[in-house]
Amino acid sequence: MTLVRSLIYVAYLYTAMALCVILLGPVALMSPRHGMLGPQAWAHMAIWGLRVICGGRVRVEGAENVPPGGVLVASKHQAMLDTLTPFFVLKRPAIVLKKELRSMPLFGWYAQRVGMIVIDREGYAAALKQMLRDARERAAEGREIVIYPEGTRQELDAPPDYKPGVAALYRDLGVPCVPVAVSTGLIWSAHGIIRRPGEAVVKFLPPIAPGLSRDDFMRELETRIETETAALVAAGRAKQ
Repeated sequence: MTLVRSLIYVAYLYTAMALCVILLGPVALMSPRHGMLGPQAWAHMAIWGLRVICGGRVRVEGAENVPPGGVLVASKHQAMLDTLTPFFVLKRPAIVLKKELRSMPLFGWYAQRVGMIVIDREGYAAALKQMLRDARERAAEGREIVIYPEGTRQELDAPPDYKPGVAALYRDLGVPCVPVAVSTGLIWSAHGIIRRPGEAVVKFLPPIAPGLSRDDFMRELETRIETETAALVAAGRAKQ
């Protein structure tokens, strides 16, 4: 039954995405700012469908920890769901996305139109410089810069693998960094289509003030995210 519900949900999820792009794409063409209605609508539809079809619920904690204006948000990444919840919580997130997603039909065009930050992970120094330029522009507009420091989705209990890009953003932007811990992997597989019943928590932690050295920042960020993520996952498993 889990597999059947998961298949139905995947069909629903991408149909909802296509509808949002088709119906709200003209808005994005006229005004990228108001084009954020598209991903916001998709996020709400995705989370509603997850609950109705698969019995998976999402609970957000600590949203009050996100300061207004330009801010860096660094999130643990266990599932595709983690790229949807920012639109459910934040006002105008600009998410750092891998270049490959730009070639996705509909999604790639819309993401670029509304000012997502695309990075070529094989572009090295040039790609990092472009990411920083784009992030500075978005932060100057008062948008939240969202990055997944490990660069890709991680299976539950996988050892942490934090990349230096988040430290470059922290240093360059000079804004607070809000760590985000998650237990989304309990209900949404990192890879594949399986969606499970249960509850996932997305928890925004108190911000890290700007000004730390690279090593101190990376240590503090990883410690906060990994400690709280482990606690959320353990609590979720205890309820299963």
